[in-house]
Order: sequence, then C-alpha cells, then structure tokens
Amino acid sequence: MYQINENYQKLPGSYLFSTIAKKVNAFTQANPDKNIIRLGIGDVTQPIAPAIIEALHKAVDEMADPATFHGYAPDLGYDFLRNAIVKNDYQARGCAIEADEIFVSDGAKSDSGNIQELFGPDIRIAVCDPVYPVYVDSNVMAGRTGTYNPDTQMWSNVIYMPCTRENNFVPEFPKETPDVIYLCLPNNPTGTTITKAQLQEWVDYANKEGALIIYDGAYEAYISEADVAHTIYECEGAQTCAIEIKSFSKNAGFTGVRLGYTVVPKDLKCNGVSLHDMWARRHGTKFNGAPYIVQRAGEAVYSEAGKAQLKEQVAYYMKNASVIKTGLKEAGFEVFGGVNAPYIWLKTPEQMTSWDFFDYLLENANVVGTPGSGFGPSGEGYFRLTAFGTYENSVAALERIKAL
Repeated sequence: MYQINENYQKLPGSYLFSTIAKKVNAFTQANPDKNIIRLGIGDVTQPIAPAIIEALHKAVDEMADPATFHGYAPDLGYDFLRNAIVKNDYQARGCAIEADEIFVSDGAKSDSGNIQELFGPDIRIAVCDPVYPVYVDSNVMAGRTGTYNPDTQMWSNVIYMPCTRENNFVPEFPKETPDVIYLCLPNNPTGTTITKAQLQEWVDYANKEGALIIYDGAYEAYISEADVAHTIYECEGAQTCAIEIKSFSKNAGFTGVRLGYTVVPKDLKCNGVSLHDMWARRHGTKFNGAPYIVQRAGEAVYSEAGKAQLKEQVAYYMKNASVIKTGLKEAGFEVFGGVNAPYIWLKTPEQMTSWDFFDYLLENANVVGTPGSGFGPSGEGYFRLTAFGTYENSVAALERIKAL
C-alpha cells in the first residue's frame, strides 16, 4: 500500500486565496444581482503593453515557419532574455550579476515554493509576519515547520519576525538564529519596505551568522523612494548570502502569461557546495523551460517602448493606490503602504477580526479584500486591498466603503 506525504495533512484549511474564492462564489450564487468589486487577489487588470504584444505576435509567426520554429527552450532560459535581464536589472544598477546566474522560470510563485528543495530537512526558516503564505506552506509540505498551534496560528519550528504598527512593519533580527531568511520587499501584504541601509544590515547579519536570504523582489517596479534598493545585490556581500526571485507578473502584467526568474550567484556556497550548481541541476531535471514566445515577450519588457509603456501602467496602479489610501483615511481608517507597493494595509474597525471584516465588506459593500490573518498571526486585525483593479472600480469601492 502506498503512503502519502503526511505533511500535507498538517496544512490548516485550503490556500488563502482559494478560501476567498469559495466564499465569494457562494455569496455570488446566493446574490446574483450584486455587483462585486474585487480588490483581493493581486491580479492585474490592464492589458499587456503594445510593445510586448507585438513581440508575442512576431514570435508566434516564427513558430509557424520551419526556419524559425523553436521546440524545447534551454533549461535555464534563452540567452537573449538572460542578457536583457542582466543588462537592465543588474548592470544598470552597478551589480556584478552575470547572465549564467539568471534562471528563467514560469513565475516567482513557483520558484518561491521550489527553492526550499535545496535545503536539508532540519533547517529553520525565519519569515516576516505577516507575509506571502507560500514561503511557510511550501516548507510545511517539506516537513520542516514542526506542529501547528491553531490558537496562536504559529508553527513550532518557524521563527517569526513580527512586522507590526509598533515597528513600522519592518522586520527585526530574530532572537534565534535562522538558517534561511525569507524577505519580501516591498512587502506583500503590508505594502511597506526598508531602506537600502537597513537591507545592508540584513546582508551583513546573514553573512555573519552563515544564514541564507531568499529575497522576493516581485514588486520592485513600484518603488518610488530613492533610498530603497531595487535588488538585494546593490548591497555589499549579497552575492555570498542571497538568492533573489523576480517576477514579470506585476511589472509587466504577465499574471496570465507566466514568466519570472531567480538569481543564484556562483559565489553562493554552503560548506563548499555550490547552490548555483544545485539549482541548475534541479531546474534541468524538473523544468522544461518557459515557452519561446513568452521569453520573447519578456525581452520586449526591456525595449525602450516596453519600458515607457510599463512605466505608465505602474503609474496607473499607483494612482489607484493613492485613491484608495486617501479615501480610506478620509473615512477614518488607519492605513499603511501604497507608496512603494500596490497594496493598502488597513486596520480593521471596531476590533473586528480580519475574516469578520471580510464578511462585512462583502455583504454590505460587495467589495472583496484579503483578511490579514491569512498572511500570518501578526496580520490579525488588519486587511489588504489591492490597487490592481481598474481606476473606476477603485473609486467605486471607496465610495461604497465610505457609505458604510
């Protein structure tokens, strides 16, 4: 008789956004006349930029010609995309990252979940709290997190770094020494971030303690403040202690196209073993490469026309963020984020729990957001709204919330 991976049975409930979808679907079926405004999931609404669509069409035409047809993509990504990434995302910022340190994938979520396969079963991870749930859940599936306490909503073998109003939602060095530290900056869900000087302190800490940082930079394109790093490799010493994960979903609208990449420097080693070589082996064994047409679309992100068009899209979403944040403040809410990230993090009113406020908004304003407790125990009493909706829906949602 075969056996299952019992670690899956430890996961409390379903994935956060699956639970939200079920609740919204049930409400919609019971109230078909209601017009739901969805500001919960971080999915984009603006169409893919014209320069990228043009590249997609061209690549599709190439697939119809025997002379230019492409089959399996190189495991680690086409050189044309890896070189464009290095030139624009790293060399332009003074970072000595090389093309063969870039691993192209089908998205940051996949890489965030898969990267834990490089590590032993007994490592201890440290996570910001609240934070994107994939980091913890993927380690639960691997059997590293210990036992779950439903009262505290915490895992016994996870080191939590509370990011609260009291510390301006900025993680502090943990009292216990972790093996792997997950940092998501700008942060999902709080929308807050740290300065380059503060990030340098984390790099210095990791190198001193022999820890590894997994740095999720999915929202880098939304950074507006000058003293915030766009990549961890702007910090001295990061190439010996950090893996960086990036996405095309939020900066270029690729949520339905799927493309991302992970940077594993060749200088990153554990007891003399190269993590770069390990990730290359894992990538080659378990991944057949992102599609040619999608990688050509990714290359167009870095064209002059692509950069200009995407700058406008980012500005569109950040205008939404400003509208939502300003409107909530006017309505008397305590609000954070919305400056370097397209997320608004608000305190729930009248000591409502996160899920109580979710139900209240859905039933009375027909607006969907994300309960903060779904991102970790320190998220209880908070709520996330996304700026990725349309401008019209963002304004309409605010009017509904104000009317409450």
